[in-house]
Amino acid sequence: MTDNDDILDPTTAAFWTAAADGKLVVQRCAACGHSQLYPRPFCLACDSTDLTWAETPGLGTVYSCVTVHLPVRADLPPPYSVGLVELDEGPRLLAAVPDDAAIGDRVAARWQPGDGGARPVLSFAPAGSLADAAEVVS
Repeated sequence: MTDNDDILDPTTAAFWTAAADGKLVVQRCAACGHSQLYPRPFCLACDSTDLTWAETPGLGTVYSCVTVHLPVRADLPPPYSVGLVELDEGPRLLAAVPDDAAIGDRVAARWQPGDGGARPVLSFAPAGSLADAAEVVS
């Protein structure tokens, strides 16, 4: 994938491998059915270690969002919007959202290639704009 491959661990490797293929995956507990993301070695709901990976369509709802106006990185000039998106499968995650995103908006995941061969970056677009599926944008 990248020169950062050496820092992958068994808990996150499957997530980043799927991301490189344009897929959004979540961990699913075989014992209780709970879905979770970010990857962990055990289920947050029942402590089972019997976890599998499940591909998701990448659809979700904006739970909260904010526009960042202060520079935090040279390669990320403000303003930009970040949202807490609740996936239809249950987990919530932070990612870039459209500037006009509002709480309750339906969104779809998309992966963008990382700069200079870095890992892909997850962002969300309005649900109807990407055929309602996670994809890698070249």
